[in-house]
Amino acid sequence: MELSNGIISKNIPAGGKWSALIKRGKEITFTVSNAGANVSLLIYNAHDFAERYNMPDSLKAQYTAYLTKRNVLMSDQGRVLASITKDSVGWHDTLGGYSTKTQIDAQFGVTTYQESRNERYCNGEDNLLIELFRNGLSRRDLGPVVNLFSKVICDEDGNMHLVSDHVKAGDSVTLRTEMDVFIALSNTPHPLTKAEMYPQAAVVVEVRDTPPTSLDDPCVLHRGENKRAFENTWEYVQLTQGGVC
Repeated sequence: MELSNGIISKNIPAGGKWSALIKRGKEITFTVSNAGANVSLLIYNAHDFAERYNMPDSLKAQYTAYLTKRNVLMSDQGRVLASITKDSVGWHDTLGGYSTKTQIDAQFGVTTYQESRNERYCNGEDNLLIELFRNGLSRRDLGPVVNLFSKVICDEDGNMHLVSDHVKAGDSVTLRTEMDVFIALSNTPHPLTKAEMYPQAAVVVEVRDTPPTSLDDPCVLHRGENKRAFENTWEYVQLTQGGVC
């Protein structure tokens, strides 16, 4: 991790993981080194882990099946955990879930830490569980993830397919935290990938301060449901933490 001019920068290699408590009013930018990256993201209220990203409500309220700029990640309490303020990709998967050890072993081969150390083939489920355990959570706290940098489409029969050429080197997406949050990340293959070799795309995460969200912010105005969720969030923050939103 590097700290420069108030910006915290963290490199997450292929197969890597990370978690952090991040204050409200921060900008989190994810940038891929090359094609093939998939970052599975979990996000929670930092002061109440029982409140976390709710995939059905986020999609239903915003009339979408994927997330991009102007969309928000809503909690199960009708509040906004984070909003997407910048996005060069245009589509981030919400339906595919995370990879498992069984899948990774079958697709890429069995590796162990004893033999391969940090070059072993990690999976999303184990990576996320490790980060949850480190922060007092358990398997029961696993939930739907947002797969940053992945695009999943459905054919006429309802089968889901991963678009293989969706991301290029240098693509990025930025989240703005609307309340204090806890995030857990895993840079591991998407469960629908058809790749023959384990992807080797690193992701850089940068965290910096950002101005408060305004009433005319594009994420607030995107839908009426978004505005109500922001109002719920601002009320919650003022009641529990004080200050002016």
